[in-house]
Amino acid sequence: MLSSNNATDSRWTNMRKMIPVNMPLIGEEEVRAVTKVLKSHILTGRLGSGPKVKQFEEKFAKFVKTKHAVAVNSGSAALHIALWAAGMKTGDEVILPSFTFIASAEAAVLAGSRPVFVDINPQTYNIDPKKIEAAITEKTKAIMPVDLYGLSAEMGQIREIAKKHNLKIIEDAAQAHGATYKGKPPGYFADMACWSFYASKNMTTGEGGMVTTNNDEYAENLRLIRSHGEKEEYKASMLGCNYRMPEIEAAIGIVQLGKLPTFLEKRRKNAKLLTQKMSETKRLILPIEPDGYMHSWYLYTVRLRDVNAETRDKVVNELREHGVGATVYYPIPIHLMPYYRQYAKHRLSETEKAAQQVFSLPIHPGVAGREINYIANAVKQVL
Repeated sequence: MLSSNNATDSRWTNMRKMIPVNMPLIGEEEVRAVTKVLKSHILTGRLGSGPKVKQFEEKFAKFVKTKHAVAVNSGSAALHIALWAAGMKTGDEVILPSFTFIASAEAAVLAGSRPVFVDINPQTYNIDPKKIEAAITEKTKAIMPVDLYGLSAEMGQIREIAKKHNLKIIEDAAQAHGATYKGKPPGYFADMACWSFYASKNMTTGEGGMVTTNNDEYAENLRLIRSHGEKEEYKASMLGCNYRMPEIEAAIGIVQLGKLPTFLEKRRKNAKLLTQKMSETKRLILPIEPDGYMHSWYLYTVRLRDVNAETRDKVVNELREHGVGATVYYPIPIHLMPYYRQYAKHRLSETEKAAQQVFSLPIHPGVAGREINYIANAVKQVL
C-alpha cells in the first residue's frame, strides 16, 4: 500500500476510489438546456440543421476562427464525411499515422481509399513530416495528420508538402479543442478539420462531431452528405447518409463550449503541476509543449524508458490498484490490427516502440490539486 502524505492521500488509498483518466463535467446548465429542447418538441432538423445545431455551429466556427462549421453525430462521421466531401475515390491513398484511434484509418477505408501508414516523431507522437514525402505516390490524394493527445501536428511543414504535391489536408483535431500551432487553431493549415465531442473529450455533447472549413464548396457538400444528399426535402442531389446531430446534443455543446476556456485553463494548470511533481522521475519521459505550440492537454501521456509492454502494463495495473486511472492510448498500432494488416507496407519502429511504453494519467478539470499530488506520489512509489 502507498504511504500517505496527507488526509486526501489516505482517503484515496483506503477507499480505492478511482481517479478516472477523463470524465465529462456536466452541470445544471446542461440539464436545463436539454430540458428546454425537450419541451420545445424540436428534436432534430429535417435537413440536419435545427435551431440549436445552427447556433452551435456558429459559435464553434467563431471559437476556431473558421468560416464554416458543420455539425454531425460523431467524430468518426466527421472524418468520413470530410474525405467524402473532398472527393476521395476508390483507389486513392490517404497518408496518416498508425499511432492513433482506429477511426482515422476507418474513415479512409469507408471513403473507398487506401490508408498509407507513416511513422511518428517520438517526441510529439504525431506523424513525422520527414517520413511523409517518401510515402507519396501518384495515387496519393490526401494527408490526414492527427493532433494526438491534444498537441497539434507540425502543420506548417505538412502544408508545404501538401502544396508541393497538390494534396488535400484533412486534419484530425478530435483531441485538440483549444490547441494552437504558431498561434493558429487546428484547421488553419488544413482544407478541413474534424472534431469529436465524445464523452471524454475536452468538451462533450455525449456523442457528436464537427467539420470546420473555409472552403464554400466543401461546406456545401458536407451539409448535403450529412442529410441523405438532400438540399430540399425528398430530393437528393448527391449520394449521402444520415449523420445529423440531434438538437439535444447541440444544446449541450453550446453550454460546454462556454465552459471550455475554464476547462482548458484547469487542464493546463494540472499538467504543469504534474510535470513539476514528476520532473525528477528518471524512468519517465514526460510530455512536452514545443515552442510555438499550445497543448490542449486532452491526455497527459508519459513514457517509460527502455521497457516492453509487459513491464508498462504492470506499472499501469499497479497504479489502478491504488486508485489512479492510468490508461494506455494506444496499445496496438492500427497497422498491426488484424483487419488493417492488409494495408501495412513496412514496420513503423517509432510507432511500435511508443505503443509499448506510453500511458496516460488524469489531469482533467475534475482533478483537484491535492489529487495531482497523490497521482505524482503514486507514480514515484510504484516505479
